[in-house]
Formats: sequence, structure tokens, C-alpha cells
Amino acid sequence: MRIINEIIVHCSDTYAHMNTTAADIDRWHKARGWKGIGYHYVIRRNGSLDKGRYLYQVGAHCAGHNRNSIGICLIGGKGPNGEPEDNFTAEQFETLASLVADLKERFSLTKIAGHRDYAAKSCPCFDVQKIKRIWQ
Repeated sequence: MRIINEIIVHCSDTYAHMNTTAADIDRWHKARGWKGIGYHYVIRRNGSLDKGRYLYQVGAHCAGHNRNSIGICLIGGKGPNGEPEDNFTAEQFETLASLVADLKERFSLTKIAGHRDYAAKSCPCFDVQKIKRIWQ
């Protein structure tokens, strides 16, 4: 098993009305020439959790940080005019908090961050540091 000490939160950059799944993202990533979905988990609009890559596999979600991180993607993040928007549901945040708590028990996690903390992107369209409740 690889050493995992960080969680990186992403968004799918899809509209709030879209019922996107991990299988959809897997197809999109394969179309880009990747081996498959780059995230380890996907949290759907209703709060259900889809699994992506196996945890023992290095992700493909944040350049320079894939080797020791877990990538979690929340479905949504695109506003009606195509601009970035924090349009995630309470159910998604509840699932995120529960998932983070579970992962903290399994791994020696030292950090949780948003993709935007490492790249010039708005992803995940909210400041992960401001919702520390998912980390405590």
C-alpha cells in the first residue's frame, strides 16, 4: 500500500441539474487518454458515494500531489452561465465529512486541501479551509 497523508477535494465542473456518476467521469478521463477515472471517490448530488480508483492506486487528479493523496470529487461546481459556482448540496457535504472521518481513521492524514490550493483553478468552487468541520 502506498503512503497516504493528504486529501484533495475537487469538483466535476458540471451543472447542478446533472446527475453525473463516477462511470461518466471514467469515460471522460478515458476519452482524454488516461487509464480511467483519476479520483478515488465521487460524491453525487444526492450524497451517494461512488468509488473511483482503488486506494492503492496513485490518483490522476492533482499534478505533483497524486502519489500520496486521495482525490475526492463532488459533482457540480458550474453555474447557469458556465461560471464556477458553489452549488453543492447539504447531502454532499455530509457525505464528505463522513468520508473524511473514515479516511482519518485509516490513514495518517496531515492535510486536506482543495485543488485550487495547488493549481490556478477555482475547483472545487469553495474554500476547503473554511469548512474545517469536515476535517475535525
